[in-house]
Formats: sequence, structure tokens, C-alpha cells
Amino acid sequence: MAWVAAQQLAAVLLLLNAAAAARAIATGAPFPIVAAVDAVPRVSLAEEEAAAAVEGFDDGFGGDGVGGGAAAGGSGAKGLAGNPIVAEVVNKRLKSLTSTFARAIRAELGYCIKDTDSEWDAAFNFSRDTTFLNNCMKQTNGDLHQRVCTAAEMKFYFNSLLGSDEDTRGEKNYVSPNKNCNLTSWSDGCEPGWACSAGEQKVNLQDAKDIPLRSQDCQACCPGFFCPHGLTCMMPCPLGAYCPVSTLNKTTGICDPYNYQPPPGNPNHTCGSADNWADVVSTDDIFCPAGFYCPSTTKKLPCSSGFYCRKGSTSQTRCYKKSSCPPNSDNQDITIFGALLVFASCLVLLIIYNFSGQLLTNREKKQAKSREAAAKYARETAQARERWKSARDVAKKASSGLQSQLSRTFSRKQKPGQAGGMSSKGLPSLGGDGGGKKDLTDMNSLDDYPEGEGFNLETGDKGGRKNMPKGKQMHSRSQIFKYAYGQIEKEKALQQELQENDNNMTLSGVVNMAKDHEGGSRLAIEVAFKDLTLTLKGSKKKLLRSVTGKLMPGRVAAVMGPSGAGKTTFLSAIAGKATGCDTSGLVLINGKVEPIRAYKRIIGFVPQDDIVHGNLTVEENLWFNARCRLSADMSKADKVLVVERVIESLGLQAVRDSLVGTVEQRGISGGQRKRVNVGLEMVMEPSLLILDEPTSGLDSASSLLLLRALRREALEGVNISMVVHQPSYTLYRMFDDLILLAKGGMTVYHGPVKKVEEYFSGLGIVVPERVNPPDYYIDILEGIVKPSMSAGVAVKDLPLRWMLHNSYDVPRDMLQSSSGSESSVGRSADPSSPSSESGPSFAAELWANIKDTIMQKKDEFDYNKSTEDLSNRCTPGILRQYRYFLGRVGKQRLREARILGVDYLILCLAGICLGTLAKVSDETFGALGYTYTVIAVSLLCKIGALRSFALDKIYYWRERASGMSSLAYFMAKDTIDHFNTIVKPIVYLSMFYFFNNPRSSIWENYQVLVALVYCVTGMGYTFAIFFQPGSAQLWSALLPVVLTLIATQQKNTIIADLCYTKWALEAFVIANAHNYSGVWLITRCGSLVKSGYDISNRSLCIWVLMANGVAFRCVAFFCMVVFQKH
Repeated sequence: MAWVAAQQLAAVLLLLNAAAAARAIATGAPFPIVAAVDAVPRVSLAEEEAAAAVEGFDDGFGGDGVGGGAAAGGSGAKGLAGNPIVAEVVNKRLKSLTSTFARAIRAELGYCIKDTDSEWDAAFNFSRDTTFLNNCMKQTNGDLHQRVCTAAEMKFYFNSLLGSDEDTRGEKNYVSPNKNCNLTSWSDGCEPGWACSAGEQKVNLQDAKDIPLRSQDCQACCPGFFCPHGLTCMMPCPLGAYCPVSTLNKTTGICDPYNYQPPPGNPNHTCGSADNWADVVSTDDIFCPAGFYCPSTTKKLPCSSGFYCRKGSTSQTRCYKKSSCPPNSDNQDITIFGALLVFASCLVLLIIYNFSGQLLTNREKKQAKSREAAAKYARETAQARERWKSARDVAKKASSGLQSQLSRTFSRKQKPGQAGGMSSKGLPSLGGDGGGKKDLTDMNSLDDYPEGEGFNLETGDKGGRKNMPKGKQMHSRSQIFKYAYGQIEKEKALQQELQENDNNMTLSGVVNMAKDHEGGSRLAIEVAFKDLTLTLKGSKKKLLRSVTGKLMPGRVAAVMGPSGAGKTTFLSAIAGKATGCDTSGLVLINGKVEPIRAYKRIIGFVPQDDIVHGNLTVEENLWFNARCRLSADMSKADKVLVVERVIESLGLQAVRDSLVGTVEQRGISGGQRKRVNVGLEMVMEPSLLILDEPTSGLDSASSLLLLRALRREALEGVNISMVVHQPSYTLYRMFDDLILLAKGGMTVYHGPVKKVEEYFSGLGIVVPERVNPPDYYIDILEGIVKPSMSAGVAVKDLPLRWMLHNSYDVPRDMLQSSSGSESSVGRSADPSSPSSESGPSFAAELWANIKDTIMQKKDEFDYNKSTEDLSNRCTPGILRQYRYFLGRVGKQRLREARILGVDYLILCLAGICLGTLAKVSDETFGALGYTYTVIAVSLLCKIGALRSFALDKIYYWRERASGMSSLAYFMAKDTIDHFNTIVKPIVYLSMFYFFNNPRSSIWENYQVLVALVYCVTGMGYTFAIFFQPGSAQLWSALLPVVLTLIATQQKNTIIADLCYTKWALEAFVIANAHNYSGVWLITRCGSLVKSGYDISNRSLCIWVLMANGVAFRCVAFFCMVVFQKH
């Protein structure tokens, strides 16, 4: 740090002497001569006279080599010693030299000086007060230029400091022996605070090689200058310093305030001015003290009330209103603002905690009113239609009864052979074309209008349908709900009518409903499979074996069997989700060899676990799936109709606006949650619907309601297959087909439910009375119940019997195991048989398991990235799905506002603690407090970012498998989290800044914090996706501390550059260092070079943090797409 201080001091002081001196310090070579006289405009006659008078002074100062410069300068300057115009001209000409040495300064000290002109103005622009120059010229009788150090003397001074040891460099305040000060020659000017003149000799200030002889007229150093110990020349003090003449403390014998001692035995040697300028760590003698401000280097004024003055201030700074700033304040006390912000933050957090869900609740209530009004209107319309139909039926019965009665009456009075015409009494004949019969038969014309035209029904009736707006023409919520509920009420009426006619959802009823439904028909999918066998790729274990059959549209198939029979594996293979396996056999889709994954947009797969978003309502879960998975060109009204139909069929009307619930927050019941899980696939109108144990955990009533809804889907042509455990007899009879699997994944029966008992009776397996047939068959396959001796068939032979019964190809090993069962048992008991040999080694099993896992990951990735589509359904694109995901994530975040409030509260507490404990240090520019800030903000924001993905992995896997966009999902999450990226720095800074009060502005700190939060949020995404929750939290807590230690200990290394904490800390320190100028230049350069920072890199640091955030987001997205559950 002292080395940098010396280098900085040399460069800045060369500015005051000559451009060549700056080059001499930087490169060790002299600069060309530059005359700066003509660079200063002369605006008055007085200035011209003064300039002419100091011409000689300028020649000597500039060293132009013209003879007599020193003498002329001396006589001219003595004549105008103390003239303020002369001092102003000298100051302007010194300033004009900045362009000469700017390049050298940027080359050597660019890491701590960004703008040479502005830094010169801040440190050595004495134009505001040149009194000390006037006084010095008076004190030296115009001999100032003969006392200022040359380039050689300054170079020697700083080289002497550089040559000292690291331990004593900050304490050493003298230079090595030189031409003027050595063992044989030691004048008064060699003492600290004193200087001598070069006399009448010519002094070339550009000379960086030879030190001039200075031994004449030695006297105390002028105020505003400092004279080093061991040199006989003077150097000016920078702005922000206070360099008065010291006074002798008779008690200690020390010259206060500079702490040097006059030579003993010389009573004429008085105390002079300052003797050293270094960084604030080495000595702060010349720094303007805190609580005072120094407009010039010789003037110190106390800070007024309402103002504060930090150490090294040149002016006083006004305090904020309402802040406490008594006289001589070194800082403003703005903790009152922090306290007010704490109170305001607590109030806001309290409001958020208690009313976070109120916004969504009000919106839901408004929508519920519109929906209830539409439902009420539809019910009233349906009731009016029913009353009209009842009145019509009564009128029909009355008219038919009156007609038959009149017919019998008049037929008795009619003569034989009389077919018509007039009766004997002149009455018109009822059998002719007379008006009487026409009046009666007109009553039958009611049959031509089954739906009365007097009701303008919006539920699909003939009169209302003509004037009813189509689905795409409906925009208001009330119109859409009226349309949807009208259709539902009509379907209910039609279903009731069919049930009354004992046509329980017959094909004619389905045709009528299909005609009334204006949406497009679903694509039928028939899945046929022959000798379907699944084998793990690594361990070669068979999961399914020679399964043959067909799943047909419009039928509900139940898959049953004991545990380990491969029921879920079978349905996964049908849905194309069997990963990590070699599949053999033939699978046909509608009679063609096509990949089933090409139809994934119209395939619904209901997992065994209830994967439903707990912080969304039932309707929101269903509506989101409908919008993302139904056809993009389907109108909103038709989508609402689909959702409302599913809610109605699953009996979820009562809980549609209730949150599903999570482990921490109670929601709907388990049975209702299971029905919502099924409804997520029903709302996308699938053609193939596969369910894994949808009735597990449901009571008989809920199971019956669910199966009725599935039956209704099947009647619309959907191919439905489900795994069922122990269904009741009522549910069992509602299935169309049964697939019974034995252990090992082999088929025992595959056919209609009506014929299963007949088939097993043929094998001698008869179900006892009052025993549920599926339970009895599963008990036999499990080995709990043994078949009767009269059956003549073993349990393990049942798959073979089924294959022989249907004339399927039987594998040879199955025939051998069946024919030689007894001998095989004997061989297995024989220890010398090959089957009793030891199995594969541990290493082989481990490699097989690893291979299974790798191949499973590969198959999952291939399934999800498949682009072939044969479903003829165009779902919404990425942008529309992004908008849907954005709305959903926004609702979830609003409902999690309490958790966010806790995060903000912790950030507030961290800001208060760190702002209070880690006060800003002028020596390090607040690096300690900023180090704690980087660690704390990184930790807290990473933990908060983990929640975005760690808890939603399983939901993402299900949605991605159904064809939803991964990019839209990820971008929506990240977009909503940008709210935290913007708000969390504000929350933290509102506490930290007002309790710590650094010199940098709150905006500068906010910019760095935003970049830091953006960076660590991306890292949190990566940890949340790649690791398990516990490991992710551990990494999030450990990594900021480790990276901060590396960044602060391994400086200027590639490893440190790879740590984001290095860039964040550098940006904070640079933002603060910008506000340390003038007398702080040496301290700034020393601190920056010690830390390895560059003052020009603030924008680079922010961009590096942002780039890290983008890079980690890309890594997180890659991990999300590639790595999935086992």
C-alpha cells in the first residue's frame, strides 16, 4: 500500500512541476520541453504586467534553457511577492500542464485515477483560494520557484520510501543520504518541515538525474507545503489537507501536530510546516480532521449546525431534514430514517401477511357472482323448458283422448258403407277433408316443435340457436357462462330423458349429444400390441413378457393383478413412457406402426400420486390445463364449457373456488384432490386416457362418481385404461374389459368383463358365492388362495393357458418350465445344478444399475424432445403458454406473500445489523461491511430462489410430459422473480444505507445489489434443479462464504476472477472510492492496488455479475430439461 502511495504522490506532484517530471517518474526518461506561457489567456493589463514580471519565474519553472532565467525570475518575483494576480497566473499555468502528463498518469496509475483533469481539480486546483501562494511568496521573498522540488528530488524521495522494508515502510519518514543531506553535509533544510533555496544557480525542474545544490537561505517550510525529512525542497499539500505551521509543544518538545522534533542545540531552528504526505493508515497528520472542513490547505473551519464534515473535507455537506447534525458533526445521524423505514416496513409486511389473498379473493368473488347468475339463468331456462314439455305432453294426451272418444262416438252413428260426406243430419264427416277434423289434428302440430319457440333459449334450442352468438363471438364473462351452463343443462335433460326411456347413454344418445356439441370430434386411437416384452437395458430383467391384446376406443379397461405384476409398467409402455427398457414386440396405433409419443398431445396420463398445485384453486388448476393443452383455435367459450362439464361430472362444484391445499395449508379432501388429479387430464379432451390407480384412497361413493365420469368420456369415443386395486362389485361391473396380469408381467386374462368368470370356470376356478371375483382371482395369483384340486391347473401355468387358449405364440422357455416343473424344482434344490451357481458379481450389478439409469435418462430426454406430431391438434405456442404460465405463477406468488414477507423481514434485520456493526472505514472504503453484505444478500436471496423450482419439480415433470413448453415455464418463473430482484435490494438498502451511511450514493449501491441479486438468483435456480432440497440449501449457505474467502485471499488470480463475490465486492468498493479524492488519492491508490481492483471497472463488474446470472440461468434450464426423476 505504501508503494502505491509513493507512486501516486510522485505522479501528482509532478503535475505541479512539469510534464517532463511526470514522464521521468513513470519511465525514468526526460520529457521534451513544453512551454505553457501562451496557454493562459491574459484578460487584463494587471495580469499582463504580472505575467511579464513572472516571465523569468516561468522560464525557471519550465526550464526552457534560456540564460538568466533564475536571476530574472528572482528579481521579477521579488518585485511582486504577495500579489494575488501573480499567484493566480502561476496557478493557471500549473493547471495548463495537465494535458502533458495525462497519458503517463493513465498508463501508470489508471487503476486508481480515471479522469486526470477532474482528479487534478479535486486535488490541486487552488483557484478558489490562492492565499497560501501569496503568503509563501512573501515568506520566501519571491524565491518560491527555487525551493520547489525538481523531478530528480521527487524521484529520489519516493525511491527511498520504496526501498524500505514492508514492516517499516509506513513508519519511516526520512529519505536516504543524498547530495544535500548526508553525513558530511547536513544543513537546517534537511530537518523535517524545513527547506532551502538553490540561490542564483539555474534550476531545471525537468531534470530527473541531478539533484541541485540547495543550501542557501534555509527556513521553515511554507504553510500549505510539506518538506520531507532528508530533502531541502518543498512540495504542495493537496486539497483536503490541513498543512499549517506547527507549534512547539514545550512539554514534549514535539512540533504539533506533525510529531517531529526540532534539532537540539539550535534555538533558531523553529517548527515548520508538514513533513510528510502518505496514506491515512501510515499517518493522518495533514488530513483535515473530521468535524471541520478546509477550503484551502492553510485554513480550517468548524462545521456548522445542520451540516456535517467528514475527514479530508474541503466543504461542509448539508444534512437531510430531520436528521441530527450538531456543530462539528463528522457524519449525519440518519438512523431516524432507518427507524421510520423499519416501522413502515413492518407495517407493510403486516398488511401483506394479513391481506395477501384479499386481492385474488375479491376477483374470485366477482367471477363467482357472474357464474352463479349464469347458472341460475340456465336452470330457470331448463325448468321453463321442462314445464313447456310437460304442458305439451298433457295437451297431446288430451287431444289424442278426445279424438279417440269422438271417433268412437261418430263411428257408431255412421251408416254402413258411408265413407264420408255429409251425415243424415247434415253434419260434416270426420273422415273427409272437412274443417272439423283439421281443427282437431292441428293439436298434433305441437310435435313439430319439441322446443317451444316462445322461449329464446340460449341452451341450444331451435328458436334460440339461430340468434345465439357463436363461441368465438362471445367476449363477456356472463355470455360465456350462460353458454356453458346452457349446454350443460341441455345435456343433463337429454341424459335424463334417455335414462327414463331405459336407454342408459346408448349410442343414439351419444349421437344426439355429439350433434348438439359444436366442437370438433376427437381422434379415435386404437392400440393393439402383440408379444409386447420390456427388458431393462442394463440388468436384462424382464418387466413385461409376451403381452398381446387390444385397447379399443369407447371402452373402459381395468388392469388388475398382484403387486409386482407390472400393471403400471404395462400402462407406461402403452403411453410410450417406459424409459430405460428394450421393447420388443409389435405396437400398432390404429392399425399402423407409429410411435405413440407422436400422439402425446391427445394422450392423458393420470399418475398415481396426486400431482396438483396446492396453492391454486380447483378451477384454476383445471382452467390452466385446458388453456395450455386444448386446441389453440378453440374459442374461450368452448374451453369454459369443457372445464365446466368436467367440474360438473366430477362433482367438484362445491369446492371449485377452494385451494387444493398443501402439507402446511389445509385444502380440499383427499378424495376431491384425487378427482382434481383426474380432471387435469379430462379437460384436455384426450383420445387415450390412462390412469394409474385413480380410485385408491377413495370411498365407494367417490369411486362411483369418478367411474361414471370416465364412462361418459368413453361414450364420447375415448380409449380408457386404468390400474385398479380391489374394486367393489358395482365398480367391477361398470368396466368393459379386464386385463389380469400375473407376477412377471404375463397376461392371465384379457377380454370382456362379462366373460371372465366363464373363462376361469372352464379352467376349474370357480368364484365362491358372496366373493368379489377380482379379489378372488388376485388372491389366487398372489398365492393366498390355492386353486381346488379339481381345477388341475397350477397358478404359474395360468399365463400359458391363456396363450394356448387364444392360439398365441408361446415362448419356448415357458413351455419347458411348464412341462418340467417338478424336475426344475428338483434341480433348483440340487446344489450342483447350474441354477444354484453364484449370481453376478457386485461390480457387474452396479454397472448394470448405472447403465439402466443412463438409458432411462436418455429415453426420457428423447421422449420429451420428440417433435413428430400426428395428433392433428395445434396447442398454443411458446408465447401464449408463457402468458398463461405468467398468470399462474403470479397468483401463486400472491398467495405466498407471507413467505415473501418473512424474507423481506430477514433482509431488514440483516441490513440493520450489518449497517450498525460494520461501519464504513476510510482506510478500506467500507470493504468489510460490503463483504458481509455480499455474503448475507447472497445467502438470503439464494435460499429464496430455491423455492421457485425445488418444490415444483414434480409438477414440471408432469406438465412437460404432456407437451407443455419448458422454456415458457422457466421464463415465466424467472420473470415473476424479477420482482424480488428489484425489491430485495431496496429492502436491504433501506436499512443498511441509513445505518451505515457510506460515501457512495444509494443509487450506486442499488445498481450493484440488483446485479448481485440477479446473479445469485440464477445460482439458486441451478442448485434447486440439480440438487435435492437439503443439498441445495447446504450449497447455497456454504458457497458465498467460500467464494468470498477465495476472492479476498487469492487476489489477481484466475480463480478469484471466477468468483462472483470478487466482482460484487469490487463494484461496491469502487463506488465508494470514487468519492475519496484530493488528499485521499494516495489512500485510494494504495487500497485499490492492495485489493487488486481498478477504478474504471465498475461497469465491467456489474456486467460480469449480470452475465453470471444469465449463464447460471442457462445452466439451470439445461439441467431442468436433461435431468429428471429416476
